[in-house]
Amino acid sequence: MTSNESLNKLGYRLGRGGTHAARTMMLEELTLLFGRTAPDAARDDYREQIVSLNALGKPTQKSRELTFGHLAELYALDPAIPVFRVFRNLWERDELARPLLTLTLALARDPVLRLSESFVLSKAEGEQVRREDVEALIVAAEPDRFSPATLKSIAQNINGSWTQAGFLAGRVRKTRTMPTVTPTNITFALFLGHLEGLSGQRLFTSRWMSLMCGSPGELEALANSASHRGQIVFLNAGGVKEVRFPGFLTADEEQWLDE
Repeated sequence: MTSNESLNKLGYRLGRGGTHAARTMMLEELTLLFGRTAPDAARDDYREQIVSLNALGKPTQKSRELTFGHLAELYALDPAIPVFRVFRNLWERDELARPLLTLTLALARDPVLRLSESFVLSKAEGEQVRREDVEALIVAAEPDRFSPATLKSIAQNINGSWTQAGFLAGRVRKTRTMPTVTPTNITFALFLGHLEGLSGQRLFTSRWMSLMCGSPGELEALANSASHRGQIVFLNAGGVKEVRFPGFLTADEEQWLDE
């Protein structure tokens, strides 16, 4: 498996803190920002749009700085970071994939959001997801760390992100729904599994594929479609699976996987 040090270099964020202590995954802001920037934009370009040009329409200089900080923390906003570079490339290819793509990257980079992953995915379609249950998850993981008011805010942010991604529906009473999943989403899920040191069949049983909410047959069909689109190379002969990601990583970045 890939070391934590290498995962950090690839763009994962480990540890305890997370953006969801203050905000949701900010899908609307990200969509506006990407609409104003080129796919190969540098981190300074994103900062200029948010802070100097106020592309996101924030009322004060302070709120612009905070917004840039939250988005950079959650997504990196830097093409030198592999997970963001691939995410941005896939974002441009498939509008329908964007909500789930965004949640997937947010889960890789926000330990607070990750606390809710197994809980939400365990819910059956139509089952209620209560804010109080999400609060209890946070308390179990971080006892005595947050005040009741902060716990409520974090749980609302977490539920808001799952709603933006299509896993929950409802304004106050949240119920489990099924997200839109496209071949592009499968591409990103397989890529994250690859970064974590998985290969072959194990790529199709990773936590990222669990996020795709499909049967094994459905996931393989979507991987085939991604391969036909030229996003990945997927070979499946006699039950032996191989997935390649041509052009996703530089030679140096590939070396990180072996460190």
